Amino acid sequence: MAAAGAILLSLGSPLLSAQVSSYGDKETGPTNDRPPTLLNGVGIDQHLNTQLPLNLAFTDDAGQQVTLASYFGKRPAILALVYYRCPMLCSEELDGLTSSLEMVRYVPGKDFNIIVVSIDPSEGTDLAAAKKREYVKRYGRPETANGWHFLTGTQPNIDALTQAVGFRYVKLTVPGSNQMQYAHASSIQILTPEGKLAQYYMGVEYSPKDMLLGLDEASSNRIGSPVDNILTYCYHYDPTRNTHDLIIARVIQLGGFLTVMLLGGFMLVMFRRDLKHDHPAGTETPDRAKKVNG
Repeated sequence: MAAAGAILLSLGSPLLSAQVSSYGDKETGPTNDRPPTLLNGVGIDQHLNTQLPLNLAFTDDAGQQVTLASYFGKRPAILALVYYRCPMLCSEELDGLTSSLEMVRYVPGKDFNIIVVSIDPSEGTDLAAAKKREYVKRYGRPETANGWHFLTGTQPNIDALTQAVGFRYVKLTVPGSNQMQYAHASSIQILTPEGKLAQYYMGVEYSPKDMLLGLDEASSNRIGSPVDNILTYCYHYDPTRNTHDLIIARVIQLGGFLTVMLLGGFMLVMFRRDLKHDHPAGTETPDRAKKVNG
């Protein structure tokens, strides 16, 4: 049985923390404390101020052929590169985006566009349309549907778009099947009305304040600064191969141990301070005074 895993790593530094959701048999056998080699080809290269190739053609959620240019010229846009059958991370990314936008005063379709593009060329209009219905409903404002665009495309056009964005991913085959999966990182990009990359936001949760500021700056064709490359990776692995689970488990265990130690130390300090406050140095407790006087 295959299992899905997401790891939070900081590029260029040791493992900082981890997130995992796995399904399958418990792993046993030899362990490997090194990050999986497949992640060497996965990442986000921040190509700020790069012009997207707006002539690229995709199929929208209504089955119509469109070019990226049709979403630019008047307003900024938010771009998310995902795939609709992703077992875990892509939904988390779109959930985080939608939750953030619920607290932003700008309106999709009026003030900006949302462009979601599948990196899986086998996915079609039905999946794109279903995802659009899901997230427009989740957003809770059906009148903004014209601002949400879920696209599918051919491999050459997907490649051209991901290369322009700096979105590096790796195709994988699920063990025991012919189904393709994708090891990829999670980020969204904000683009200017001209279609230039203005800002990258990493991970699956996005600050509404940052989102508002990013859209505001992009609408004025201002380009932001690079952000810390802390990435959330999503990939499939076979739990019978005993390679990656222990890395995740050890980081989580270490984080839990440090948390317990910090809380314990804090409680000990507070207890001692309260004790000194109740019984200052040089004073006797009532029980001790009674014994002395007796």
